[in-house]
Amino acid sequence: MNIKVIVISLGLLFFTGMSYAQKKKAPKSFISEKVTISKYHNKGELERMHKGQLITLYTERIEVLIKTLPYIAFATKPGITMATLGIPTNNDNKKALDSQFDSTDTFMEESNTFLVEYLPYADTGSLISGILFYEDIMKSLHQYNDFH
Repeated sequence: MNIKVIVISLGLLFFTGMSYAQKKKAPKSFISEKVTISKYHNKGELERMHKGQLITLYTERIEVLIKTLPYIAFATKPGITMATLGIPTNNDNKKALDSQFDSTDTFMEESNTFLVEYLPYADTGSLISGILFYEDIMKSLHQYNDFH
């Protein structure tokens, strides 16, 4: 009986592993689904926030812009891939895109380290102005397609 359970368990484990091995990675979108903000703010809302909250919003908006703006010639929203645009999805192109994403992630890590260290010294009014400015840029991305 124990041998049956062990054999069946190993068989299920083997077939589960095989099914995962057969799945291909989905093509990467130029703009990640994770690169979004949940809410736009007005000046009054921001003025009622603590500086720590403002710093978090400020750095989030910078990240969204850095991970979106370089790709507006391709897309302004998530879901557009190389295949969608007719770009060959060969290994060289995939590696180039992966390298670009890795470089951007490294840049963001370094920038966040700097910003978390130095933004507390920034004037609260300047943080609020920066957040509102970045949000205006993000709102204008929704209108970008009107320029075509």
